[in-house]
Amino acid sequence: METKKIVFLYSELAAYFLACVEKLAAEPNVEVHIVRWEVNNEAPFHFSFSGNIKIYNRKDYAADEQLQQLISGINPAIIYSSGWMDKGYLQVCKAWKKKIPVIVGFDNQWKGSLKQYIATLISPFKILNHFTHCWVPGDLQQEYAVRLGFKKQNTLTGFYSCDFDFFHDQYLQYAAQKKANFPKRFIYVGRYTEHKGIRDLWQAFIEVQEAPEQKNNPDKWELWCLGTGDVKPVEHPQIRHFGFVQPADMAPFIKDSGVFVLPSHFEPWGVVVHEFAAAGFPIICSDETGARTAFVQNDFNGYIYKAGAVPELKIALLRMMNAGNEKLIGMSENSIAKAKKITPDTWVKQLVSLV
Repeated sequence: METKKIVFLYSELAAYFLACVEKLAAEPNVEVHIVRWEVNNEAPFHFSFSGNIKIYNRKDYAADEQLQQLISGINPAIIYSSGWMDKGYLQVCKAWKKKIPVIVGFDNQWKGSLKQYIATLISPFKILNHFTHCWVPGDLQQEYAVRLGFKKQNTLTGFYSCDFDFFHDQYLQYAAQKKANFPKRFIYVGRYTEHKGIRDLWQAFIEVQEAPEQKNNPDKWELWCLGTGDVKPVEHPQIRHFGFVQPADMAPFIKDSGVFVLPSHFEPWGVVVHEFAAAGFPIICSDETGARTAFVQNDFNGYIYKAGAVPELKIALLRMMNAGNEKLIGMSENSIAKAKKITPDTWVKQLVSLV
């Protein structure tokens, strides 16, 4: 049987994307080729790749003709491009559009902004003439894709999947321990930047802890923060900062923390929500977090609050702190049920269906 060669013209690689690609590369008669941008210094992930995945650095193919020659030599069955910001990628897509499925992906939510309305007007000349299909994370992005002119039947969802097996294994390993003694620790994983709302989280947590009813509570909660960035870490006896942690090193933090919080002011999707849902965490997130539409439901497995509203975030934190073991364990199990909707297996089925 002929080998199916699938090309990804990608921006910055992430571990969750590679978990899906590894599943794809394990399919019979499939070969994966990835052209990638350089690693971002704020998220310095270390990657390893199986033999059936070939990696090319975008900077080594700076001239458009070089990139065209590379792709022609591969002779792909499918091309995927992460967005339309790379002009070299766009030229490749346009050259192959009439021969094979050429897919574009993006995670922008439809907001109805002036910029987005302009994009819908120019889409036939700048976007639709380069791609046959669109593959986006969820419903909010699919609405944008349809408004850009993609037919709904040519618009796939579920592009972002966490490494489900890894995170769910953490749940299975520590479920009994958490049922016996649920960890009284919130955890944040993300960059220390303004748009992540990290200052809101610190402010809300500190104000909750300084309230009279909590101040003398001997059984206090902690907040663990994993990440780096340009926002200086706040100092507080119940807040701990661990810096950037590689995905493969997350197990101890998953084991010893209980509730995940993502307070973003701007978060088109947020795969980290899926990761912690798969690990069986109750979740607090803002209403600007795109992944909430798939993985968070109020009072079922977490709480959604208005982005930037510190008083609402304080209420959500207090609800978790006062929930009790039984309620928190129920939320954990509900998170897993939601996380199972998208996995690397469903991701591979979506893509292979287009071959």
